[in-house]
Amino acid sequence: MAIKQYNPTTPARRGMTSQDLSAITTRKPLKSLIKSKKQNAGRNNTGRITVRHRGGGVKRHHRLMNHNLAAGLKLTVEEIEYDPNRSARIARVKDQHGLYHYILADTSMVKGKKIESGPEAPIETSNRLPLSQIPVGSQIYAIELTPGKGAQMVRAAGAKAQLMAKEGDHAQIRLPSGEVRKVRLEATAAMGVVGNVQHQNIKVGSAGRKRRKGIRPTVRGVVMNAADHPHGGGDGGRHGTGKAPRTPWGQLTIAYRTRRRKDVAGLIVKSRHDAKRKR
Repeated sequence: MAIKQYNPTTPARRGMTSQDLSAITTRKPLKSLIKSKKQNAGRNNTGRITVRHRGGGVKRHHRLMNHNLAAGLKLTVEEIEYDPNRSARIARVKDQHGLYHYILADTSMVKGKKIESGPEAPIETSNRLPLSQIPVGSQIYAIELTPGKGAQMVRAAGAKAQLMAKEGDHAQIRLPSGEVRKVRLEATAAMGVVGNVQHQNIKVGSAGRKRRKGIRPTVRGVVMNAADHPHGGGDGGRHGTGKAPRTPWGQLTIAYRTRRRKDVAGLIVKSRHDAKRKR
């Protein structure tokens, strides 16, 4: 996929780029596979803001994705569509029973392509198989963590993982972050690379374009008042001598680890931090 560039007719247009939508084959989604999406502006069920800098933006419809294709399905790609709720493209596929599904589109999906799922499926790009049937060294995406629950990992545009080894009941997978993690061999994954690989190279260019995506402005803590942020106050200087960077609620940040992984510690062969150190 190429990137579309603009003439510098305004300061915002200078350097701005957007996606080339030539690979998308239809403008309208299938009505039976969409539902309305309520805007919550980053608020939870009590009305409190739990995610800052959200609100406004263009209205969207939620696409009903099938991340858990049943074994034995034989699918034909009908359309490649744009999905405003994710960075990747989606494919409208039709199975042998005449039912439609939305699945993630990979780099090799085109209109008319045949796809299969299940342990008997051929070892080809876009097919969905159990990890036990996929050859070691293959590139995979849309990986299950719990067999039967559906794809949870490696679903963003251009993302790919690699099947590194199989030992006992588990497969070792190298994730895009560099982490090597164990997953049960019964879990399924699709072969290939998620499409829209140029997504990371898009330059938004203007604040208004961000607002239409539903993202509100972000302000640094050092320019706030002392009542609003630990870095705030003072005469326009930095956030004080010897004070480590913090969130608005006083939590240490920037290289300070806060994630607890006790429940999956035994499944991680190599952490993403170890992979970054070697680079």
